[in-house]
Amino acid sequence: MEKLDPRRTALLLIDLMTRIVEQATAPHSGSLVVARCLALAEAVRRAGGLVVTVRVERPGLAEQPPGSELVEGVIGDLEIVKGTWGAFHNTGLEEALRKRGIDTLIITGIATNFGVEQTARFADEFGFKVILPEDAVTALDARAHQFAFDYIFPRIATVCTTAEAVTALH
Repeated sequence: MEKLDPRRTALLLIDLMTRIVEQATAPHSGSLVVARCLALAEAVRRAGGLVVTVRVERPGLAEQPPGSELVEGVIGDLEIVKGTWGAFHNTGLEEALRKRGIDTLIITGIATNFGVEQTARFADEFGFKVILPEDAVTALDARAHQFAFDYIFPRIATVCTTAEAVTALH
């Protein structure tokens, strides 16, 4: 994997909310994905990059379901609240990234075939370079996760591991 310019790189932490992380996931547990995301966040910050938390709020509800807060320790330099699967639709994310000179996105979180994939597809369409560390993403179904990483993501992103992404930041 080629070296990343940390000043032009943002880490997106997708839906690391208690009620989502605690669901049964595969091939990686939610807690393992959170640990890898936190390690990436530390590396990105140390290198001078941006960490963005993305969480969903169900539209039209006066009160969000229990567990809608970010998991303890998940802190962003920028927080995006979305109402759909993807992090770009009506959130101001694209504009916020461009204003900061960001052209590369490391996308992580839960779930592979929902928030992560939708965000990655739009990021690619908007011309961002997309990095997807397979071991910092998980799904509700291992086969669906594998399909995305075998057939979808290699066409729109650089697929790697958490360790490879951390190394590329230095």
